[in-house]
Amino acid sequence: MGFKHDLLVYTTLECESSEEMAASMHKAKQEGADLVELCIDSFTFSHISEVELLLKQRTLPSIVSFRPNSPRYTCREDWKKTCIQVLKLAVELDVEFVEVDREVVCDEVMAELMSKRSNCKIIASSCVNGGNPTKERLCNLIINLQSTGADIIKLVIDVAYITDVAPVFHMLTHCPVPLIARAAGDRGLISQLLGPKYGAFFVCGSLGGKSTPGLPPLTSIKEVYKLEYVNPDTRVFGVISNPVGHSKGPLLHNPTFRHTGYNGIYVPLLVDNVKEFFRVFSCNDYAGFSVGIPHKEAAVRCCDEVDPLAKSIGAVNTIIRRPSDGKLIGYNTDCEACVTAIEDALRERRKTNGHASNVSPIAGKLFILVGAGGAGRAIAFGAKSRGARVVIFNRKYERAKALAAAVSGEALPYERLNDFCPEKGMILANASAVGMQPKTDQTPISKEALRSYELVFDAVYTPRNTRLLQEATEVGATVVSGVEMFVRQALGQFKLFTNGLAPVDFMRRIVYEQF
Repeated sequence: MGFKHDLLVYTTLECESSEEMAASMHKAKQEGADLVELCIDSFTFSHISEVELLLKQRTLPSIVSFRPNSPRYTCREDWKKTCIQVLKLAVELDVEFVEVDREVVCDEVMAELMSKRSNCKIIASSCVNGGNPTKERLCNLIINLQSTGADIIKLVIDVAYITDVAPVFHMLTHCPVPLIARAAGDRGLISQLLGPKYGAFFVCGSLGGKSTPGLPPLTSIKEVYKLEYVNPDTRVFGVISNPVGHSKGPLLHNPTFRHTGYNGIYVPLLVDNVKEFFRVFSCNDYAGFSVGIPHKEAAVRCCDEVDPLAKSIGAVNTIIRRPSDGKLIGYNTDCEACVTAIEDALRERRKTNGHASNVSPIAGKLFILVGAGGAGRAIAFGAKSRGARVVIFNRKYERAKALAAAVSGEALPYERLNDFCPEKGMILANASAVGMQPKTDQTPISKEALRSYELVFDAVYTPRNTRLLQEATEVGATVVSGVEMFVRQALGQFKLFTNGLAPVDFMRRIVYEQF
């Protein structure tokens, strides 16, 4: 399990009343927060004594802050006056941490707070807006804030791309005083999840039911990621996707790393430009990646070498950084995952398991594929390799034609899917995103048309039981859920990640319990 280190997990509370503040604090404690940031600028009070009462009744160690961009204080002078009043009070009451914004960090304010304090630690903080936070810019800001004599420095940095988080990691490693750093926005999430690898001792999470872009839920910090075990030697893995919020990979790979005693962490990576991502995060610690929508094809061009199967498919779903030379090697575990899931279900249906034949149950069958993207390509090649006759439907007909040519199959216009029925007992595979959350009421094909199929497979696994699968079951077809393909491709990935074995039963159990 590795050595556990001191990590302080906090969450930010923006509450209008002391009742709300008390309830939120209780909830934060339940969800595993070690301390809370009390944003007094959001608190409604007519007299400072109400703030005093609030601080005295706190049930968790706290950071007291008073942020400058509060909509409550339109007049600068009013804000500044109240802010200084609140911070002085917090120091007098010996609150654990008092956060002083750069806007009020003048010498006399700092000197007064420093002289009054006994145990309280002073945090000098600043927001960095306007994109592209370079190392130089952050470095200068840190020097500036450090000169105030504060004990801790805090930076909240707006990031436009995930690659903007790299300079933040650099600062965490090299900052001469303790640094709390947070990259704000969806693309800043790894600043919290990987922060401890670079020496961060504060990590911020969001309170249950309040999702904040760029913050992991408090509960996931302790339950899924177990960040207190992340250290400088932890290897980083993750899923490169856009969007990435729906990915269940972290729920599976993180517990499996711990189960096998492997020092790794698996995180969501919201990437806009794959090539740029690999250029910036190029050290060997970034050891392996799952590749999701829409990057499976673009990722091929980022690899130094591509496994022959993945090359013929033209899509990778797994990239490994070879430790010996740092080269990126691409693989495709989608292909086998999907085909073996379908084969096993057909063998089960036909109960030929007793006298198993070596011939694939897909051989010679009409195999209807919806979707010609990365997953669709993998499935088409898999079906062809087993001797199926492949027919492809895709909204963009040109893409369907190109894929059909590659697998010696046939392409037909999407509109004809519902009335396409040359024979009974066909196989249908949906590799499009139709039916995926949030549009769970959608299906690529009418229920009536499903009567011609012996087996229906859906690559969508959120939700587990899609409308397509429900309707296929109702008309008597065998169904294979995307969860089954997910488990199998993840097993393949985990073996590649750790260059070893994957605990099959353990991984299968997690997926079927959690998803």
